[in-house]
Order: sequence, then C-alpha cells, then structure tokens
Amino acid sequence: MTRRIVATGTFDVLHPGHIFYLEESAKLGDELWVIVARDANVKHKPRPIIPEEQRLRMVTGLKPVDHAVLGDKTDMFRPIEEIQPAVITIGFNQYFDEAKLRAQLDARGLCSEIVRIGRYADGDLASSRMIVQRIVEARGVQDKHED
Repeated sequence: MTRRIVATGTFDVLHPGHIFYLEESAKLGDELWVIVARDANVKHKPRPIIPEEQRLRMVTGLKPVDHAVLGDKTDMFRPIEEIQPAVITIGFNQYFDEAKLRAQLDARGLCSEIVRIGRYADGDLASSRMIVQRIVEARGVQDKHED
C-alpha cells in the first residue's frame, strides 16, 4: 500500500524553506501530496501576492511533489478525507495547535500521524514575509505613475 504524505501551505513566494519542508515531508512516505491554500482562506497573515492558480502551478512543478491540489473553499479537511494520508506534515512556523488538529482529525475518523517539520536554518530569506520585506527595503515603494 502506498504511504501518502500531505503537506499544506500558502507557498506565496517560493524559497528554500519551502523546498526543505517539502523534501523533508517527502522522505516520510512514498507519495507527497501538497494542499495549497486558497486565496480566500488565508486569514492568519497578509493575503498572498501570487494568485492561487499560479501558486498551485509552481508547487506542482517542484521535484519532491507528486500531486498538488488547491484546498477546499469551505472545509479544510475535505482534501484530507479524499487523500487519506498516513502522515500530515506541518511547517515549523505554521500556526496549528497540534492537539487541536489531532482532535479535529479524530472527530472526522482520520487517523493520520501529525509530524512537525523543523526549520530550514540556512539564511534569513527562508520566509516569504522576509523576502517581501527585503524587496520593499531594496527597491522602495515605486511611484504608481512611473513606467
């Protein structure tokens, strides 16, 4: 039986931290599925810069990824029910309370293991927020009327 792994995230501005998270997740099984957050569902941080269809396309093209899908607009557990993963990975900085997530999975009859992937330690630009901040600092805010 194929051991499916699910990783989730926004994947707004791709960076080495994302690659690390996906590579480490892929090591846990035979098939890596990635659920890319819908634009409308990102509420715990600024809205994504890159539209969801483009983020999905970028994630789909990454070497560790076997399958990538957009999340459900109303039920974050629907793709999990469809994929039936052995393991759900969460990133070091994802704001999931693991005990609460476990209880939500149990309530839906999902027995996936939850594994938190550690931090990518090489460089300060392993965060979409930090990359955007660096761009703003380096380029400044451009006048809207400039060509």
